[in-house]
Amino acid sequence: MIHPHAELRFVSEQIGYGVFATASIPRGTLTYVTDPLEIIIQPGNPLLYNPLYRPLLDKFSTREPDGSLMLSWDIAKHVNHCCHFNTISTGYGFEIAVRDIAAGEEITDEYAIFNLDYEMDLYCHYPDCRVVLRLDDFDRLYPVWDEQIRAALQDFQRVEQPLWVYMEEAVRQELLAYLETGENYKSVYALRYKEDDQVQDSSDSA
Repeated sequence: MIHPHAELRFVSEQIGYGVFATASIPRGTLTYVTDPLEIIIQPGNPLLYNPLYRPLLDKFSTREPDGSLMLSWDIAKHVNHCCHFNTISTGYGFEIAVRDIAAGEEITDEYAIFNLDYEMDLYCHYPDCRVVLRLDDFDRLYPVWDEQIRAALQDFQRVEQPLWVYMEEAVRQELLAYLETGENYKSVYALRYKEDDQVQDSSDSA
C-alpha cells in the first residue's frame, strides 16, 4: 500500500505514468508497506508463461527474495525509477523516504532492488544518471543504500506515519527493536534474490 498523499499522473510518452506527492512527505516517512492485498505470483504459475500477461508482470511486478513476483494492487506499481530516488525499499520490506519529498514532486524509487533479470535503459535526466540499470547494481550499491536507509530511519519516530497501522506486527517489532537499540539492522541486501540459493533449497527439500 502506498502513502495516502500520492496520486497517479501522466509523465510523458516515453515514460508513461508516475506517482506524485499531493502533500509534503518528510524524510523518514513510510511511503509503502506490503499488505495482504498484494498479488503474489509463485514460480511455476502459468501466468509467467502466458504471452498476454508476462509483459505486464515484467513491467509492473517486483521479484521477491524467494523468487516469487509481487504485483501491487494500488498505484505503487507505477512508481518510476530515478538514480536520485527519494524513496527506497528496505530489508524490512517497507519503503521509506530518504529525503523530504515536496508536494507536487514525483515519488521515485531504486529499481535495482527489484531483482530484475534484464538490463533497463534509464531516463533520470541527471548528469550522473547510470544510463543503464545493470544486473550487478544490487551487489555494488547496496552499502550506499544502507547508509541512506539508516539515516532516514533516524527520523522515523519524529514524523507522522499513516501507513504504520498497515505494517505486519512482526515487522513492527523487528523495526522497533532496531530503533530502540541500534542493533541488528536488517540490510536491504536481505531483499536480494539469489537463484543459486533457490536451486540449493530445492535440492535440499527433494
